[in-house]
Amino acid sequence: MAHSLSPECTPLKIAYDSCFNAWFEGYLQPAPRGISSQERLKRMELKRKEYDERCGKLWEDYRACLQKAVKDSGLTDMLKEARLENPLTSIPPPDSGKSPA
Repeated sequence: MAHSLSPECTPLKIAYDSCFNAWFEGYLQPAPRGISSQERLKRMELKRKEYDERCGKLWEDYRACLQKAVKDSGLTDMLKEARLENPLTSIPPPDSGKSPA
């Protein structure tokens, strides 16, 4: 796994990445055939709760470390400027597979 923006955040990143990858593997398992829409929704909600319980705290700790690292490195102003110059007002459509001209 790659290092984080700040060396202090790398252990948190590794812990979160490991948790997320284990959770996501289970999330990707197909739902049993023949279950109702309501059962699918219930399964999705259980997966969300499972993520929150297992990985939520790790994510919050890692995110807080990253935010501090961004601030400490002076990137906050650069990010604000970039967002002003190129605001993401909508999600771009998926690439149609065409190569750039």
